[in-house]
Amino acid sequence: MKIIIVFLFFAALPFCLFAQQKLITKNATVSFYSFTPVENIEAKNNKLISVWDTATSHIEFSVLIKGFEFEKALMQEHFNEDYLESDKYPKAIFKGSIVGAHKIYLTVAGSYTTAVTGALTLHGITKQITAPAIIIVKNKAISATATFNILLADYAIKVPSLVADNISKNILIKIVVPSYQPFATK
Repeated sequence: MKIIIVFLFFAALPFCLFAQQKLITKNATVSFYSFTPVENIEAKNNKLISVWDTATSHIEFSVLIKGFEFEKALMQEHFNEDYLESDKYPKAIFKGSIVGAHKIYLTVAGSYTTAVTGALTLHGITKQITAPAIIIVKNKAISATATFNILLADYAIKVPSLVADNISKNILIKIVVPSYQPFATK
């Protein structure tokens, strides 16, 4: 009987750990795309930080605006100085939750289609967003992706009329988390 109880304890331990654990990543990627007939613009930042509290389904993302890299240095300069004003607004932050997180079994391999919903703060303005997301559990690793669109006008990002045809007013954002790790507190 004691052997069965010990077995059940150890069999349930991974479920209990993930149910009460914070997961973190410091090397997720956030990229954005502006598609226009005149020019396509893409930028990436590989230093997005995310913390996911699996007990509450709360999730947060934070990224430094100056960390975005462009193909052309001049685009990067205009992005930081003129459009996003990264000295004044150095970070983009998302605080929200994973919809239906209780249906995501972090110890069972699979692909879980869900959504994240919450507040995105960018350029000093906070707006509510909901974005479709996919969480993948494979070989005890947890990864995630989310894709959504933002309107520049919603975040008071002004584009000069001289280049208005070169920059889309609707920007596609993609977040890729290659793996979440247990958050160690000391």
